[in-house]
Amino acid sequence: MSQPHSLVDLLRSSGTQLRIFDMGRRVGKLSPDELLKVELAQIPYPTPYLHHAWIALLMWNPKQKEQNVVWFLKLPLDEQGYLVAAARDDLLNRLLTNAHNLLLAGTADSQVQDALKDNPFSFKPDEEKMAIFHACASLAMGQPASRYYEFAQQYFAGRSGFDSWPALGYQGIADLVIRQQQADNATILAGSLSKLPNEPYEALCTALEHVVPDHRLFEALQARFETSLATEATSSNHIAAQVRAISNGRDQEAVKRLLHKVLATDYALEAEVIAAIATRCNLLLDDDELMLEFLERLAAGKAGQAGFSRILADLMFNPALRSRALSVFRNPQRSEALSAAIGAMFGSGLAGRH
Repeated sequence: MSQPHSLVDLLRSSGTQLRIFDMGRRVGKLSPDELLKVELAQIPYPTPYLHHAWIALLMWNPKQKEQNVVWFLKLPLDEQGYLVAAARDDLLNRLLTNAHNLLLAGTADSQVQDALKDNPFSFKPDEEKMAIFHACASLAMGQPASRYYEFAQQYFAGRSGFDSWPALGYQGIADLVIRQQQADNATILAGSLSKLPNEPYEALCTALEHVVPDHRLFEALQARFETSLATEATSSNHIAAQVRAISNGRDQEAVKRLLHKVLATDYALEAEVIAAIATRCNLLLDDDELMLEFLERLAAGKAGQAGFSRILADLMFNPALRSRALSVFRNPQRSEALSAAIGAMFGSGLAGRH
Protein backbone atom coordinates (compact mmCIF):
# COMPACT_ATOMS: atom_id res chain seq x y z
CA MET A 1 0.00 0.00 0.00
CA SER A 2 1.35 3.43 -0.93
CA GLN A 3 1.99 5.94 1.83
CA PRO A 4 -1.02 8.22 2.46
CA HIS A 5 -0.41 11.84 1.50
CA SER A 6 -3.30 13.30 3.49
CA LEU A 7 -4.89 12.85 6.87
CA VAL A 8 -8.16 11.79 5.23
CA ASP A 9 -6.39 9.14 3.11
CA LEU A 10 -4.61 7.82 6.19
CA LEU A 11 -7.84 7.40 8.11
CA ARG A 12 -9.75 5.95 5.18
CA SER A 13 -7.01 3.33 4.76
CA SER A 14 -7.54 2.12 8.32
CA GLY A 15 -10.81 0.39 7.48
CA THR A 16 -12.70 2.13 10.25
CA GLN A 17 -15.87 4.19 10.00
CA LEU A 18 -15.05 7.89 10.11
CA ARG A 19 -16.96 11.02 11.10
CA ILE A 20 -15.38 14.46 11.21
CA PHE A 21 -16.67 17.37 13.28
CA ASP A 22 -15.67 21.01 13.35
CA MET A 23 -15.03 22.02 16.98
CA GLY A 24 -14.30 25.74 16.55
CA ARG A 25 -17.04 28.32 17.02
CA ARG A 26 -19.66 25.58 17.27
CA VAL A 27 -19.76 21.80 16.93
CA GLY A 28 -20.82 20.83 13.42
CA LYS A 29 -20.30 18.19 10.75
CA LEU A 30 -17.41 18.35 8.30
CA SER A 31 -17.35 15.85 5.43
CA PRO A 32 -14.17 13.87 4.66
CA ASP A 33 -14.26 15.21 1.09
CA GLU A 34 -14.39 18.78 2.40
CA LEU A 35 -11.45 18.19 4.73
CA LEU A 36 -9.51 16.57 1.89
CA LYS A 37 -10.02 19.69 -0.24
CA VAL A 38 -8.72 21.75 2.67
CA GLU A 39 -5.68 19.49 2.94
CA LEU A 40 -4.99 19.82 -0.79
CA ALA A 41 -5.24 23.63 -0.52
CA GLN A 42 -8.17 23.64 -2.92
CA ILE A 43 -10.31 25.63 -0.46
CA PRO A 44 -9.63 27.54 2.78
CA TYR A 45 -10.89 25.96 5.99
CA PRO A 46 -14.62 26.84 5.98
CA THR A 47 -15.02 27.74 9.67
CA PRO A 48 -11.75 29.15 11.03
CA TYR A 49 -11.55 30.11 14.69
CA LEU A 50 -8.62 31.94 16.27
CA HIS A 51 -6.52 31.28 13.14
CA HIS A 52 -6.88 27.50 13.48
CA ALA A 53 -8.95 24.58 12.25
CA TRP A 54 -10.36 22.76 15.28
CA ILE A 55 -11.51 19.27 14.35
CA ALA A 56 -12.61 16.03 15.99
CA LEU A 57 -12.04 12.72 14.24
CA LEU A 58 -14.36 9.94 15.38
CA MET A 59 -13.37 6.43 14.29
CA TRP A 60 -15.01 3.12 15.10
CA ASN A 61 -15.18 -0.49 14.03
CA PRO A 62 -18.59 -1.07 12.38
CA LYS A 63 -18.83 -4.46 14.09
CA GLN A 64 -17.82 -3.14 17.52
CA LYS A 65 -19.20 0.39 17.87
CA GLU A 66 -18.32 0.49 21.54
CA GLN A 67 -14.66 0.40 20.50
CA ASN A 68 -14.25 3.93 19.20
CA VAL A 69 -11.42 6.41 19.13
CA VAL A 70 -11.57 10.20 19.10
CA TRP A 71 -8.77 12.54 18.10
CA PHE A 72 -9.10 16.28 18.72
CA LEU A 73 -6.77 18.25 16.44
CA LYS A 74 -5.97 21.96 16.26
CA LEU A 75 -4.25 22.84 12.97
CA PRO A 76 -2.82 26.29 12.13
CA LEU A 77 -4.11 28.28 9.16
CA ASP A 78 -2.28 30.91 7.12
CA GLU A 79 -3.45 34.51 6.74
CA GLN A 80 -5.85 33.50 3.96
CA GLY A 81 -7.42 30.66 5.95
CA TYR A 82 -5.61 27.83 4.18
CA LEU A 83 -4.12 24.94 6.11
CA VAL A 84 -0.42 25.36 6.85
CA ALA A 85 0.98 22.46 4.82
CA ALA A 86 4.11 22.03 6.94
CA ALA A 87 2.02 21.55 10.08
CA ARG A 88 -0.23 19.00 8.36
CA ASP A 89 2.82 17.10 7.06
CA ASP A 90 4.35 17.09 10.54
CA LEU A 91 1.12 15.71 12.02
CA LEU A 92 0.83 13.09 9.28
CA ASN A 93 4.38 11.90 9.87
CA ARG A 94 3.73 11.59 13.60
CA LEU A 95 0.57 9.59 12.99
CA LEU A 96 2.23 7.36 10.42
CA THR A 97 4.93 6.61 12.95
CA ASN A 98 2.72 6.13 16.00
CA ALA A 99 -0.74 5.11 14.89
CA HIS A 100 -1.14 3.74 11.40
CA ASN A 101 0.07 0.23 12.16
CA LEU A 102 -1.97 0.19 15.36
CA LEU A 103 -5.15 1.06 13.50
CA LEU A 104 -4.57 -1.57 10.83
CA ALA A 105 -3.84 -4.17 13.49
CA GLY A 106 -7.09 -3.40 15.31
CA THR A 107 -5.20 -2.85 18.54
CA ALA A 108 -6.58 -1.58 21.82
CA ASP A 109 -8.33 1.80 21.81
CA SER A 110 -6.03 3.18 24.48
CA GLN A 111 -2.99 2.54 22.30
CA VAL A 112 -4.55 4.26 19.29
CA GLN A 113 -5.54 7.18 21.49
CA ASP A 114 -1.93 7.33 22.71
CA ALA A 115 -0.89 8.14 19.15
CA LEU A 116 -1.67 11.75 20.05
CA LYS A 117 0.05 11.72 23.42
CA ASP A 118 2.22 14.83 23.78
CA ASN A 119 1.27 15.81 20.24
CA PRO A 120 1.48 19.60 19.72
CA PHE A 121 -1.61 19.50 17.50
CA SER A 122 -3.95 17.86 20.01
CA PHE A 123 -6.31 19.79 22.30
CA LYS A 124 -8.97 19.11 24.89
CA PRO A 125 -12.41 20.70 24.31
CA ASP A 126 -14.15 22.44 27.19
CA GLU A 127 -16.89 20.56 29.04
CA GLU A 128 -19.72 22.22 27.11
CA LYS A 129 -18.35 21.30 23.68
CA MET A 130 -17.40 17.83 24.92
CA ALA A 131 -21.01 17.19 25.97
CA ILE A 132 -22.28 18.32 22.56
CA PHE A 133 -19.66 16.19 20.83
CA HIS A 134 -20.65 13.10 22.84
CA ALA A 135 -24.30 13.71 21.89
CA CYS A 136 -23.35 14.03 18.19
CA ALA A 137 -21.08 10.97 18.34
CA SER A 138 -23.68 8.68 19.89
CA LEU A 139 -26.23 9.77 17.29
CA ALA A 140 -23.74 9.26 14.42
CA MET A 141 -22.94 5.73 15.59
CA GLY A 142 -26.59 4.83 16.13
CA GLN A 143 -26.09 4.44 19.86
CA PRO A 144 -28.56 5.48 22.57
CA ALA A 145 -28.25 8.85 24.27
CA SER A 146 -26.69 9.19 27.71
CA ARG A 147 -28.41 8.20 30.94
CA TYR A 148 -29.21 11.91 31.52
CA TYR A 149 -31.40 12.17 28.41
CA GLU A 150 -34.63 10.82 29.85
CA PHE A 151 -34.61 13.17 32.85
CA ALA A 152 -33.91 16.11 30.51
CA GLN A 153 -36.99 15.16 28.48
CA GLN A 154 -39.08 14.98 31.64
CA TYR A 155 -37.72 18.26 32.96
CA PHE A 156 -38.38 20.34 29.84
CA ALA A 157 -41.80 18.74 29.48
CA GLY A 158 -42.56 20.12 32.95
CA ARG A 159 -43.20 16.70 34.47
CA SER A 160 -40.60 17.06 37.23
CA GLY A 161 -41.27 20.75 37.96
CA PHE A 162 -39.16 23.57 36.56
CA ASP A 163 -37.63 24.22 39.99
CA SER A 164 -35.88 20.81 39.83
CA TRP A 165 -33.23 22.16 37.46
CA PRO A 166 -30.28 21.59 39.87
CA ALA A 167 -30.64 17.86 39.10
CA LEU A 168 -30.39 18.55 35.37
CA GLY A 169 -27.11 17.44 33.74
CA TYR A 170 -25.67 19.38 30.81
CA GLN A 171 -25.11 16.11 28.95
CA GLY A 172 -28.85 15.49 29.08
CA ILE A 173 -29.52 18.95 27.64
CA ALA A 174 -26.96 18.29 24.90
CA ASP A 175 -28.59 14.96 24.00
CA LEU A 176 -32.04 16.54 23.91
CA VAL A 177 -30.91 19.40 21.66
CA ILE A 178 -28.95 17.20 19.25
CA ARG A 179 -31.98 14.88 19.03
CA GLN A 180 -34.48 17.74 18.69
CA GLN A 181 -36.07 16.10 15.65
CA GLN A 182 -36.81 12.91 17.58
CA ALA A 183 -39.66 12.07 19.97
CA ASP A 184 -41.29 15.50 19.69
CA ASN A 185 -38.30 17.05 21.47
CA ALA A 186 -38.47 20.35 19.58
CA THR A 187 -42.09 20.83 20.65
CA ILE A 188 -41.20 19.99 24.25
CA LEU A 189 -38.39 22.55 24.23
CA ALA A 190 -40.45 25.27 22.55
CA GLY A 191 -43.25 24.84 25.07
CA SER A 192 -40.90 25.19 28.03
CA LEU A 193 -39.04 28.39 27.12
CA SER A 194 -41.40 30.94 28.64
CA LYS A 195 -41.49 29.02 31.94
CA LEU A 196 -37.83 28.15 32.50
CA PRO A 197 -35.81 29.77 35.31
CA ASN A 198 -32.80 31.71 34.02
CA GLU A 199 -30.16 29.11 34.93
CA PRO A 200 -31.51 26.14 32.92
CA TYR A 201 -32.59 28.51 30.16
CA GLU A 202 -29.03 29.81 29.76
CA ALA A 203 -27.66 26.26 29.74
CA LEU A 204 -30.17 25.34 27.04
CA CYS A 205 -29.21 28.42 25.01
CA THR A 206 -25.53 27.51 24.98
CA ALA A 207 -26.43 24.06 23.65
CA LEU A 208 -28.80 25.39 20.99
CA GLU A 209 -26.06 27.33 19.19
CA HIS A 210 -24.80 24.00 17.82
CA VAL A 211 -28.00 23.17 15.92
CA VAL A 212 -30.48 24.88 13.62
CA PRO A 213 -33.51 25.30 15.89
CA ASP A 214 -36.87 23.99 14.70
CA HIS A 215 -39.07 26.91 13.53
CA ARG A 216 -41.36 26.65 16.58
CA LEU A 217 -38.37 26.61 18.87
CA PHE A 218 -36.83 29.60 17.10
CA GLU A 219 -40.05 31.60 17.44
CA ALA A 220 -40.14 30.81 21.17
CA LEU A 221 -36.51 31.90 21.50
CA GLN A 222 -37.31 35.18 19.74
CA ALA A 223 -40.23 35.88 22.05
CA ARG A 224 -38.22 35.33 25.23
CA PHE A 225 -35.29 37.33 23.83
CA GLU A 226 -37.57 40.31 23.16
CA THR A 227 -38.84 40.09 26.75
CA SER A 228 -35.29 39.92 28.12
CA LEU A 229 -34.20 43.01 26.19
CA ALA A 230 -37.14 44.93 27.64
CA THR A 231 -36.32 43.86 31.21
CA GLU A 232 -33.93 46.11 33.14
CA ALA A 233 -32.80 43.38 35.54
CA THR A 234 -31.49 41.08 32.77
CA SER A 235 -27.80 40.20 33.12
CA SER A 236 -25.27 40.47 30.31
CA ASN A 237 -24.58 36.73 30.56
CA HIS A 238 -28.29 36.07 29.99
CA ILE A 239 -28.29 38.25 26.86
CA ALA A 240 -25.07 36.66 25.58
CA ALA A 241 -26.51 33.17 26.00
CA GLN A 242 -29.56 34.15 23.96
CA VAL A 243 -27.38 35.61 21.21
CA ARG A 244 -25.72 32.23 21.00
CA ALA A 245 -29.07 30.41 20.95
CA ILE A 246 -30.47 32.32 17.96
CA SER A 247 -27.20 32.57 16.05
CA ASN A 248 -27.69 29.44 13.96
CA GLY A 249 -31.36 30.06 13.23
CA ARG A 250 -32.53 29.35 9.69
CA ASP A 251 -34.18 32.80 9.45
CA GLN A 252 -30.99 34.87 9.43
CA GLU A 253 -32.90 38.09 8.68
CA ALA A 254 -34.79 37.62 11.95
CA VAL A 255 -31.47 37.02 13.72
CA LYS A 256 -30.11 40.20 12.19
CA ARG A 257 -33.12 42.23 13.40
CA LEU A 258 -32.52 40.97 16.95
CA LEU A 259 -28.83 41.86 16.72
CA HIS A 260 -29.72 45.42 15.73
CA LYS A 261 -31.89 45.61 18.86
CA VAL A 262 -29.10 44.22 21.07
CA LEU A 263 -26.55 46.67 19.64
CA ALA A 264 -28.93 49.56 20.39
CA THR A 265 -28.78 48.70 24.11
CA ASP A 266 -26.08 49.08 26.75
CA TYR A 267 -25.84 45.29 26.88
CA ALA A 268 -23.66 45.59 23.77
CA LEU A 269 -21.01 47.37 25.88
CA GLU A 270 -20.49 44.19 27.89
CA ALA A 271 -17.61 41.93 26.84
CA GLU A 272 -19.71 38.74 27.04
CA VAL A 273 -22.37 40.08 24.68
CA ILE A 274 -20.05 41.62 22.10
CA ALA A 275 -17.92 38.45 22.08
CA ALA A 276 -21.02 36.29 21.53
CA ILE A 277 -21.97 38.39 18.50
CA ALA A 278 -18.42 38.34 17.14
CA THR A 279 -17.88 34.61 17.50
CA ARG A 280 -21.37 33.18 16.84
CA CYS A 281 -22.95 35.73 14.48
CA ASN A 282 -19.78 36.72 12.66
CA LEU A 283 -21.06 35.94 9.15
CA LEU A 284 -24.00 38.30 9.64
CA LEU A 285 -21.53 41.13 10.08
CA ASP A 286 -20.94 41.05 6.32
CA ASP A 287 -23.30 44.03 6.16
CA ASP A 288 -22.14 47.67 6.26
CA GLU A 289 -24.83 48.89 8.65
CA LEU A 290 -24.51 46.01 11.10
CA MET A 291 -20.71 46.04 10.98
CA LEU A 292 -20.64 49.78 11.73
CA GLU A 293 -23.03 49.37 14.67
CA PHE A 294 -20.98 46.44 15.96
CA LEU A 295 -17.62 48.23 15.71
CA GLU A 296 -19.02 51.36 17.36
CA ARG A 297 -20.17 49.34 20.37
CA LEU A 298 -16.94 47.35 20.41
CA ALA A 299 -14.90 50.56 20.46
CA ALA A 300 -16.99 52.05 23.27
CA GLY A 301 -17.29 48.82 25.22
CA LYS A 302 -15.85 47.50 28.44
CA ALA A 303 -13.46 45.12 26.65
CA GLY A 304 -11.21 48.12 26.06
CA GLN A 305 -8.59 48.52 23.35
CA ALA A 306 -7.19 45.04 23.93
CA GLY A 307 -10.62 43.51 23.40
CA PHE A 308 -11.25 45.68 20.34
CA SER A 309 -7.98 44.61 18.71
CA ARG A 310 -8.35 40.93 19.56
CA ILE A 311 -11.96 40.62 18.34
CA LEU A 312 -11.42 42.67 15.20
CA ALA A 313 -8.27 40.71 14.29
CA ASP A 314 -10.25 37.47 14.47
CA LEU A 315 -13.07 38.89 12.33
CA MET A 316 -10.65 40.21 9.71
CA PHE A 317 -9.25 36.71 9.28
CA ASN A 318 -12.36 36.13 7.13
CA PRO A 319 -11.71 37.80 3.74
CA ALA A 320 -15.33 39.01 3.34
CA LEU A 321 -15.41 40.50 6.84
CA ARG A 322 -12.00 42.06 6.32
CA SER A 323 -13.33 43.88 3.26
CA ARG A 324 -16.44 44.92 5.18
CA ALA A 325 -14.41 46.24 8.12
CA LEU A 326 -12.12 48.24 5.82
CA SER A 327 -15.22 49.77 4.25
CA VAL A 328 -16.40 50.86 7.70
CA PHE A 329 -12.95 52.30 8.44
CA ARG A 330 -13.47 54.66 5.48
CA ASN A 331 -16.98 55.67 6.60
CA PRO A 332 -16.94 59.41 7.41
CA GLN A 333 -19.86 58.88 9.82
CA ARG A 334 -17.81 56.78 12.23
CA SER A 335 -17.38 58.20 15.73
CA GLU A 336 -14.22 59.64 17.23
CA ALA A 337 -14.10 56.68 19.62
CA LEU A 338 -14.08 54.23 16.72
CA SER A 339 -11.47 56.26 14.84
CA ALA A 340 -9.26 56.28 17.94
CA ALA A 341 -9.62 52.51 18.41
CA ILE A 342 -8.75 51.88 14.76
CA GLY A 343 -5.77 54.22 15.06
CA ALA A 344 -4.52 52.46 18.17
CA MET A 345 -4.75 49.10 16.40
CA PHE A 346 -3.42 49.96 12.94
CA GLY A 347 -1.86 53.39 13.22
CA SER A 348 -3.21 56.88 12.83
CA GLY A 349 -2.70 56.83 9.04
CA LEU A 350 -5.45 54.26 8.47
CA ALA A 351 -7.75 55.78 11.09
CA GLY A 352 -7.46 59.21 9.52
CA ARG A 353 -8.49 58.20 6.02
CA HIS A 354 -11.88 59.49 4.84
